[in-house]
Amino acid sequence: MHLPEDPETTPQINIVPMIDVIFVVLTFFILSSLFLTRAEGLPVNLPSAATSENQLQQHTLTLTITSNGDLQLGNEAATLDSLTEQIQARQIGDRPLLMIIRADEEVAHGQVIAVMDQLRTIDNVELAIATTAENAGEQP
Repeated sequence: MHLPEDPETTPQINIVPMIDVIFVVLTFFILSSLFLTRAEGLPVNLPSAATSENQLQQHTLTLTITSNGDLQLGNEAATLDSLTEQIQARQIGDRPLLMIIRADEEVAHGQVIAVMDQLRTIDNVELAIATTAENAGEQP
């Protein structure tokens, strides 16, 4: 009995599925990085400052003051009277908490001072005011 001879074919690796997977993973990381760079809080027009710099601290909380005077602590609405209780509920032990105040440039100076005065009564709270650099993007 005579078997037919198999022609020798060279083995090939199909890399098209691997390229598809790489593009999906790349797309995932690009899209997820876009969501990580957004600032916390409501969109406000921050004032600009030439000496603006990033504040790096592990435990931060953002307080946004809109142009019409509304307060938002993180993602929750707040009032000046309830601000102390809301912040103390979010503090972790004795770790210092950096409060980033994002006040719209149209907010009255007196309201920002009233908020800062209220925040200074809380133990282990440090204050920072968010601004935009004069020639760059948003900097807390």
